[in-house]
Amino acid sequence: MKVYSNMWWHLLPLSILAALGAAAAPTCSSAPSTLHLPDAPYDNFFYSDCNTAVQVVVTTPQPDSNLSLISPRLVIAWPAGNSGVCTYFAPQNGVNGSLGIEVVNSTVGTPLAATYDDSNTTSGNDTTPFYGVTGTIRFNSSAILTVPILGSIRTIRDFVEGPSLLRLQIQDSINASSLSNGGALLERLWLDNVTSTHLNFTPATSGSVTVGKNNTLTFEAGDYIFTAQFNYPQLKQLSPAQVLTNTSTGLIQQDPERTSALSFLSYSTKLLAGAWRFLTYFGRDSMISALLLEPILSKGENGAMEAVIASVLERINRTDGSVCHEETIGDYATWLNENQYGLYSTEAQCDYKMVDSDFYLPVLMNKYFVEDPVGRTRAGAFLNTSAGAFNTSNGDLNYLQMAAINAERIMNLAAPFAGQNNQTKDNLVHLKDGQIVGEWRDSTYGIGGGRIPYDVNTALMPAALRAIASLARNDFFANQTQWAELADEYAQVWEDETLSFFRVTVPESDAKQLVSSYAQTIDFTGPNKTDTIDGDVIYHALALDGNNNQSQVLVMNTDDCFRHFLLNTTASQHQLTAFMNQTANNIRRTFPAGLLTDAGMIVANPAYGKDPVYAANWTSGAYHGTVIWSWPLAMMAKGLEQQLGRCETTNSSAGHSNHARIRIPDFCQDATVYDNVKTAYNALWDSIEANQAQLSQEVWSWTYDSSNDQFLPTPLGVMPPPPGSSSQTESDIRQLWSLTFLAVTRNTSFR
Repeated sequence: MKVYSNMWWHLLPLSILAALGAAAAPTCSSAPSTLHLPDAPYDNFFYSDCNTAVQVVVTTPQPDSNLSLISPRLVIAWPAGNSGVCTYFAPQNGVNGSLGIEVVNSTVGTPLAATYDDSNTTSGNDTTPFYGVTGTIRFNSSAILTVPILGSIRTIRDFVEGPSLLRLQIQDSINASSLSNGGALLERLWLDNVTSTHLNFTPATSGSVTVGKNNTLTFEAGDYIFTAQFNYPQLKQLSPAQVLTNTSTGLIQQDPERTSALSFLSYSTKLLAGAWRFLTYFGRDSMISALLLEPILSKGENGAMEAVIASVLERINRTDGSVCHEETIGDYATWLNENQYGLYSTEAQCDYKMVDSDFYLPVLMNKYFVEDPVGRTRAGAFLNTSAGAFNTSNGDLNYLQMAAINAERIMNLAAPFAGQNNQTKDNLVHLKDGQIVGEWRDSTYGIGGGRIPYDVNTALMPAALRAIASLARNDFFANQTQWAELADEYAQVWEDETLSFFRVTVPESDAKQLVSSYAQTIDFTGPNKTDTIDGDVIYHALALDGNNNQSQVLVMNTDDCFRHFLLNTTASQHQLTAFMNQTANNIRRTFPAGLLTDAGMIVANPAYGKDPVYAANWTSGAYHGTVIWSWPLAMMAKGLEQQLGRCETTNSSAGHSNHARIRIPDFCQDATVYDNVKTAYNALWDSIEANQAQLSQEVWSWTYDSSNDQFLPTPLGVMPPPPGSSSQTESDIRQLWSLTFLAVTRNTSFR
C-alpha cells in the first residue's frame, strides 16, 4: 500500500500557515542579515530574514586552479528541507578555464534579495508560498548551462562529491522553457507532487538566453538576473540575540561575522551542521558544538541548548537507543522511501550507522540538566515533552523515556568489558556490522578500515557512563536507580583499562628512520624535523583491526582531545602523567615528526606507520588526512586547559562536575611534564591565533612554501584527491562546530 504524508506541514502552527498565505511577504521587524565570505575559487553569500534563509555559492576557476576539479558553478542552498539548486556552466568557445562568473551588486540586490510569491499555482501546493532569492550573475564570455540539479542538497552532493552521479528519476522531471522577457526558466516538480523548485534567468541588459536540448541554456556574455524559489515550509531561525546567552550578546558587536554564521545555522527545532553541504541535522556535530559552545549558548525554553537536545531525543531509534547521525528530509527522503522501501511517502528518515553519537547525549544532558542552573529548573517540563514531532510513531514516549532508552543502550554496551577479568579486545565497542565508518573520521580511510575506534572506547564510553551515573543520582532514571553506582564502576574500568589496547611506542631510532622515509615518500620539501625526536615516540592508534591486517591503525592523531576534554577522573596517576606527556610531545613537534604546522594542528600523521598504505591513504588531499579541522583545535585547546586547571588548588578551570573532581594529579608536581603540557598548550594557541582566517571553516589543508620555510593554509577543495577518489571534497565555508572559538578562548594565566 502506498503511504503519503508530509509531517513537516503538520509541525507548522495554523497561525503561521495563515500568515504565509498572505498576498505580501510577512513584514520583518529587523533588517536582513547578510554575509559575504570569499574563499577563492568559491564566493559565498548568505541572506536571511524573518521569512527565509539561503546561501549562494559561486565557483569560478582561478589561474592556478586544477580545471579537472574546479569549474564554473552556481549553488543555491536553503536550510528548509535541505533543499537547493546547482548549475554547472561551460565556456561556449570550448576553452576550459576561460569562463568566469560572479554575483554582482545591482538594482535587484546588494547582491542578494529575498523573493516571495503566493500567487503561483503551477504545483499542487496552494498552501505554502514560494520563498526564494534573487541576484545578478555576470558571465565574462558566452556560456552554456550544462547540468542543472533542482531539489535536494543530498542530490547535489551525490553529483558533486561522487562519480558525477545523476538520478534520472529526478533529472528527467526538469523542464526548460523560454520566457517572454528573453529569459529562460528551469523548473521541477518534486517527487511529492506538491513542491516545486524554479530557477529563471533574465537578461539584465542586452544579453539573451537560448533554450537547447537536454535542458541546456546558452547565455551571451553579460549580466543576468537569476531568481530561485520553492514552495516548502521554512524553518524558524534564531537571531544572534536568541542563540546567545544574555551575558554573551556583546559578541554580536565584537564578532558580527561568526555570530551571524551561528545564527544562520541555528533554528528553533535544530541546529544545522554546515553551509552549504550539511544544511540539516547531524547529531554528532550538534552535540560536540553544544558542549564546546555551552558557555555562550542560550538556555531555557526556546533556547539553542534545548533545541540541540530536543533534536537528538526526537530522532533516537526507540528500538535500540541509537542516536540519529543524519536526517534525510525533503525531496531526498521521498526518493529514498520509494527506492529503498517501495513506498510513496515524504516521511523523514534517519541514519543510525554511527557508534559514537550515542555517547554524547548523556554527557550533554548532564552538562545542562544537572550542572547548569537554568537547565535544572527546566528539566521537568522539558523532559515531559512528547517525542512525536519528528517521528509520529514516537508520540507515545516523552523525552525522558527516550533518554532512558539511550542510556540503557550504553549500559548494555559497557557491561561486558567492565566485567571481572573481561577486559578483552572483543568486549570493546566495535563499528556496526557491514559499516566501514562509525565515528567522526567517517570517510573511507578515516580510521583505516579499523573496527574498534580509539575515541569511542577510551573517552566517549567512560564519559557517557560518568554522565549516566550523575543523572541517576539526580533521579532522572527512576526505574534504574542502581545506575548511580554501577555506571561509575563501569566508567572506572573503561577509563583505566582501554588506553593500553591503543598505545603505540616507537623506539627513538626507528622513529627517526620512519619519519625520514615518510618525508621522502611524500616528496615533502621542508625539514623532516627528526632532530626534535629526543626519545621514544608514543601515541595512540586511531583504531584496532584495520585494513591490510593491521592490528593497530598506526596513525598519530588528535583524538587524545576527547579524553582531555571529557574526562578528569583517571585513577592511575602513572597512566595520566604518561598520557599528558605524550599528547604534549606530539603537539609540540612539527610535522612530519608531529602534529603541528604553521597552518594548524593536523588531525592525522601517518609518518609512523610502517606499511606504505599509510602514506598513500592519509594525504594532504584526504578529508581526514594530514589536514586541519577547526573543532579538534578547539577541543584540544579546551581539554588541555581543563587538565592544567586541575593543577590549581581551587580546580577553578576544570569545568567538570563536582562528583568527578579528584585530588591534584601527580603530573602537576612533575615539573618536566607540567611545563611540557603548558608549552604544548601555548604552541597550539599560537598556531590557532595565526590562522584566524580559517577557523570558522570545516577543514583546510596546506602546501609547503620552501622559499619561506612555511606551511601555507590551502582550501581542501583545490588539493589533489587521494588515490582511488575521482573527486575532491569541498569544505563548508562555515561549519557549526567550527564556530566554537566564540566560546573557547586562550587562558592567558597559562602563558
